[in-house]
Amino acid sequence: MTEVKEFVNGQTTEILSHTAPSHRSYGQGQDDPYDAQQAHLQTPGSFVVTTLTATTKVTNLPSSIPYRFPIHRLPTQMKDESKTPLILVACGSFSPVTYLHLRMFEMANDYYKDHPSEYELVAGYFSPVNDCYRKQGLAAGHHRVTMCQLATETTSNWIMVDPWESIQNSYQRTIVVLDHFHQELNVHLGGMTLSDGSVKQYKIMLLAGGDLINSFGEPNVWADVDLDRILGIYGCTIIERTGTDVYGFLLAHDKLYEHRSKVHVVKQLIYNDISSTKVRLFVKRNMSIKYLLPNPVIKYIEEQSLYKT
Repeated sequence: MTEVKEFVNGQTTEILSHTAPSHRSYGQGQDDPYDAQQAHLQTPGSFVVTTLTATTKVTNLPSSIPYRFPIHRLPTQMKDESKTPLILVACGSFSPVTYLHLRMFEMANDYYKDHPSEYELVAGYFSPVNDCYRKQGLAAGHHRVTMCQLATETTSNWIMVDPWESIQNSYQRTIVVLDHFHQELNVHLGGMTLSDGSVKQYKIMLLAGGDLINSFGEPNVWADVDLDRILGIYGCTIIERTGTDVYGFLLAHDKLYEHRSKVHVVKQLIYNDISSTKVRLFVKRNMSIKYLLPNPVIKYIEEQSLYKT
């Protein structure tokens, strides 16, 4: 569950996020949409309360509060109702989240404002990966969720953090995560209501860096059926990174070329090579990470003694 009191004039903001799987209740006779994907949710054991003040405190408390999808920054109306409301979802480790991760959303926002498109970008979400991903340097899920919340709640008014992926019992494939967002936004929430009372479904789209698109071509990394659904149904917004030839890869990769009309490539006008790997190494070597990530995230890393070993 994520519950936020907005950060106003330096006042306290509380962010609550689960550190264990939770159960979602459905209406009578309604099946759990994730049963078929074996994403069973269980009662949570604890949640984290993060208070954004001069000193960040994190306390584990017993809780029976169910998971709740964050919608506190979804707009109530569109600027141009002739377009389709677009939601960008960034899946990744975010260990830790950096200014580059935040900039990806802003660069995408500029792209959709400046390029003729059928979409109007209305909100973005971080979805930190499950601990079962077992990537080197991966901090515990509740730490990564909290860091993303600290980053977004103090720097953005349209980006949110969904802890769902991180609190499952197993690693969730990207297509399962995108299906989850569709279920929450277009089935449970019912889409976006327009001024005339009609409803439009949200367009869910994956937001990723150029390094991710390179992995699409690596053998045994992505199932063809997943790529077909990710690219064919949801689509991708790709932020081109230094040394990544996204257009060349689109031309060379059969699946990407087949779905090229649904792959939106955003060029970086100011190159930013901040990486979580380098940030972790800096922390381990007792080097400064100031101006590489938001100050509340730096303070949290220090207070929780993350990435020291």
